[in-house]
Amino acid sequence: MQGPIYDVYALRYGTHQQRVARANFISVDAHDAPMPLDYFVWAIIGPVGSTARQTIVVDTGMGHETAATRPGRTILNPVEIMLGRIGIDPAKVRDVVLTHMHFDHAGRIDLFPAATFHIQDAEMAYCTGRCMCHDVLRHPFDVDHVISAVRKVHAGRMTFHDGTAEIAPGISVHLIGGHTGGLQIIRVPTARGSVVLAGDASHYWDNIRTRNPFPIVVDVARMLEGYRIAESLADGPDHIIPGHDPLVLTRFPLVPGLTDIVRLDSPPIN
Repeated sequence: MQGPIYDVYALRYGTHQQRVARANFISVDAHDAPMPLDYFVWAIIGPVGSTARQTIVVDTGMGHETAATRPGRTILNPVEIMLGRIGIDPAKVRDVVLTHMHFDHAGRIDLFPAATFHIQDAEMAYCTGRCMCHDVLRHPFDVDHVISAVRKVHAGRMTFHDGTAEIAPGISVHLIGGHTGGLQIIRVPTARGSVVLAGDASHYWDNIRTRNPFPIVVDVARMLEGYRIAESLADGPDHIIPGHDPLVLTRFPLVPGLTDIVRLDSPPIN
């Protein structure tokens, strides 16, 4: 018997057009070809056909204030605007998965006042522990975002996971690490098979497909092993959705009448 399946959306809210290829890989061939980086949040809605459909938002994005402190980052449309375009009211969302606590993934936690947040034990330990004594490791974090997450812990609104866990029927989170101490990915059953929202386990398809990691990394070995885990969970290469690749918007169908929002539960169009 087939289990529950879900609709899955990628919503681009920002971009970094000034990046070049050598900034996106550990091993480079010393060229400066343009390779922009986009910023996404993701939405999971379902189960399809159920009268009790729920919405799970994956990551919260960043706001204009954060983008202004990070050169080259541009907010195209605030996260709440993008979610609203597919009928999601952030104030009513009950579950938010935080893949990790970097500024562009956990910068709008307070946008979701009714949500329970899902995070790995290892990620909270990492972003509040001794590793943050090192500037190069804490640079991708914003202390105010981390404090906001700690407040959710004390408010009873943070659910911790230690490895693999099912957070809704058929939907599971999986500890990867590598990029951060406790990064997690999400496996979602859809009409086209199991889709893996890889987040920053792989910024671009080229990272995972060439086994050439993104250079912001805590543990290269874990990042490389994370590629294997993601592939084992997905039903094919195009079922693994990278966290920042602009090609996501061209490989999957746009929601009719909208820009910057695509359906990941639909087959690729090229």
